[in-house]
Amino acid sequence: MEQTYTVQRDIVIAAPAATIYESVVDFHRWEGWSPWEDTDANMTRTYGGADSGVGATYSWQGNRKVGEGTMKIVGAEDGAEVRIDLEFVKPFKARNDIVFTLAPADDGTRVTWAMTGRKTFMTRVMSIFWSMDKAVGRDFEKGLARLKAVAESSDV
Repeated sequence: MEQTYTVQRDIVIAAPAATIYESVVDFHRWEGWSPWEDTDANMTRTYGGADSGVGATYSWQGNRKVGEGTMKIVGAEDGAEVRIDLEFVKPFKARNDIVFTLAPADDGTRVTWAMTGRKTFMTRVMSIFWSMDKAVGRDFEKGLARLKAVAESSDV
């Protein structure tokens, strides 16, 4: 039995990789495009570590839909890739690897957002009722569409 799951979505954005990269590698900029930012108006955010790039952290705490957790950038290749260690505390404990990959495309930059996690008892039980790919994939699609709008309207 497969011990991990992966959720992945991509989009082509008509903007330079450097512009998109800056929106991903800086957690302060996530408020402009993250699919979860408008889920809880009372969500609290805490930034730590580096201002952006490797070592930057972002923690949140919110309602049932948002939950609680921390992200830390653990790898960053300028204009090409951002790696994030994602730890959920609520609604259930989980640890996932997030990778944003930016690659040249005919009409701009192809951005791929992938999340890989271990199948725990809880994720196996939840998969009986809904697919992690369908549940999180919709959020990734929403976030990528927002990232596209932000990057394509940027003056950079």
